[in-house]
Amino acid sequence: QLQLVESGGGLVHPGGSLRLSCSASGRTLDYYAMAWFRQAPGKEHEGIACISRGERTTSYPDSVKGRFTISRDNVKNTVYLQMNSLEPEDSAVYYCAAATFDYGIMSANPYEYAYWGQGTQVTVSS
Repeated sequence: QLQLVESGGGLVHPGGSLRLSCSASGRTLDYYAMAWFRQAPGKEHEGIACISRGERTTSYPDSVKGRFTISRDNVKNTVYLQMNSLEPEDSAVYYCAAATFDYGIMSANPYEYAYWGQGTQVTVSS
């Protein structure tokens, strides 16, 4: 059974940066497409970064494109989310998730991901 644990959240000033980590255990991440989602109070889960198996194609919504970067290290069994130029609107609980898609396939639909971490809080405030 795959287990995911996020870390790296915290309080940061507007314009600052954070790097989130998602460490996996129980199975190698080679088998999974990975994604980061976030959920602000009273809102739905928002897919903000996806990375496929294999060639590691990535995808981002316009709200974070150019500011956030997802990457994966299958040797360390870890996925990262580098977040730069953070804005107060980025404040949310951030989750990593895994799905057994075919190579090259990604999705921002949270219902297609079977495995989730417990989340880490990111607060952007002055």
